[in-house]
Amino acid sequence: MASIFTKIMAGEIPGAFVYEDEKCAAFLDVAPMTDGHVLVVPREEIDHWIDLPEDLAAHLFAVAQKIGVAQRTAFGCERIGVMIQGYEVPHVHIHVWPTNAIKDFDPANKGPMAEPEVLKANAERITAAL
Repeated sequence: MASIFTKIMAGEIPGAFVYEDEKCAAFLDVAPMTDGHVLVVPREEIDHWIDLPEDLAAHLFAVAQKIGVAQRTAFGCERIGVMIQGYEVPHVHIHVWPTNAIKDFDPANKGPMAEPEVLKANAERITAAL
């Protein structure tokens, strides 16, 4: 069965995309830790990040870094957080989010489901900075 991320990348479920290529896609998290929280997801369904082929892992992190630079420009934040944990969806995804404090790293502080127009506006800010 396809993961929710595969369904988002296939257009079966709406997503606020900021980046796409043949290997991965990046879109806004619907329950963000901060505004501009992006998930970088490989198109191939791989459950655990240690199982990624080296070239794909390098590509995902290069995309995450590019998005982080854009987030810093778009949101004027102090730092960019990065995390891989993989408990919520069994499909590798790198969390990349603007942060100004250590409390922004606690997944327990995730916000409620964001409104589609908020996601769209945040996606536009990031894509404009890419």
